Amino acid sequence: MAEQYGIVGGTAREISASVESGVADGTLRPGASLPPVRRLAEALGVSAGTVAAAYKELRGRGVVVTLGRGGTVVASAPAVNSRRPPRVPGGLRDLAGGHPDPAHLPVLTPPGRLEPVPGSHRAAPRLATLEEAARAWFARDQVPAESVTFAHGALDCIARLLSTELKPGDSVAVEDPGFHHLLDLVPALGLRMTPVTVDDEGIRPEALRSALRSGARALVCSPRGQSPYGARFTPARRDELLAVLLDFPDVLVVEDDHNADIAGADAVNLASGGLPRWAHVRTVSKHLGIDLRWAALACDPATLARHDGRMLLTSGWVSHILQATVERLLADPAVTRLVAGASDTYTTRREALIEELSAHGIPSHGVSGLNVWVPVRDESSVVNGLRTRGWWTAAGTRFRIMSPPAVRVTTATLAPAEAVRLARDFADVLAESQAVYGG
Repeated sequence: MAEQYGIVGGTAREISASVESGVADGTLRPGASLPPVRRLAEALGVSAGTVAAAYKELRGRGVVVTLGRGGTVVASAPAVNSRRPPRVPGGLRDLAGGHPDPAHLPVLTPPGRLEPVPGSHRAAPRLATLEEAARAWFARDQVPAESVTFAHGALDCIARLLSTELKPGDSVAVEDPGFHHLLDLVPALGLRMTPVTVDDEGIRPEALRSALRSGARALVCSPRGQSPYGARFTPARRDELLAVLLDFPDVLVVEDDHNADIAGADAVNLASGGLPRWAHVRTVSKHLGIDLRWAALACDPATLARHDGRMLLTSGWVSHILQATVERLLADPAVTRLVAGASDTYTTRREALIEELSAHGIPSHGVSGLNVWVPVRDESSVVNGLRTRGWWTAAGTRFRIMSPPAVRVTTATLAPAEAVRLARDFADVLAESQAVYGG
């Protein structure tokens, strides 16, 4: 059995590394069974306790799961792999990536001169001008900005927040459907995910209460532009969620407002609700440039200390060259006008597709952001059917835990005239799929 799976090693760490290597290179695929503990121990000449310790480590890291009598199997989305989309075939209109329209992004111009400094920037990791701009950015939307810091993008920031706040095996409440990279990150940190259902107004209060009662120690959610569903908080929903969260004061609430300036929705956030433990993260990659790996974080003082303490031990600071580039863009009136125009354009394109789909009797979701979420019966048949008509869309399985099947369409580059044809093709594909599956 050990030879069949290629598992090697004489210690728990070596055995777990061998399994993880097999998962990473595709030799061990999701759902593949691992040998029973005693059988693998005999094959490797080690104790059963050594193999059991290896399997425990793999479970804690989200690489494998145990199914009772079904044994130990590779997880459906193992933490050593990311839910990367398949390569876009040639000749297809790409509506799967979730990226902004390059025509609505400014040209990036790094600063021409930065004076060298003695030593490092650890003593002064943030440019004062950019910190002031970040505080104003948060304050504009009523996010408390007394404690502000920077990170290398939203996921870098969220990973640091979760890893300093939680221990392996703890549970994190996440949106379902939700951001696929976050759904990979949480198990990679050795944490468990508790799904919280989403509707057009964001996470549902009753689902959140259930997740927190079950022991979730942190919540990660998006106040607007939620990917893939396009949800956004309303004032009424925000108040309902705050009423739930205030009953669980020890839970860290992380808001990922990743496309704040182009979401096409008002700022309604939890951060302004007086929570004891909170963090509000914003990035610029969606509206200033995907290569700007910079995030601003506003949070409570304890969370700030933990985040920055861990960062000082790792990367130390965000490049001052990057910071200077971001600061110049934020201060440029022409860029501000470009971003405002982009927000209007994205809203027009998103709403055009929703309207065209509705005209064919196809319900969809996308009240904010860059995507439209279309519930379907069979994701594969719809994605493949649209592919034959020249469209490349994203199957919803990458974004789902327990929520029903759907297809995500990125509308950032989809002109309203194209939406007419896409909706017509979508209707034809659904009709074909219903005929195959008996209506």
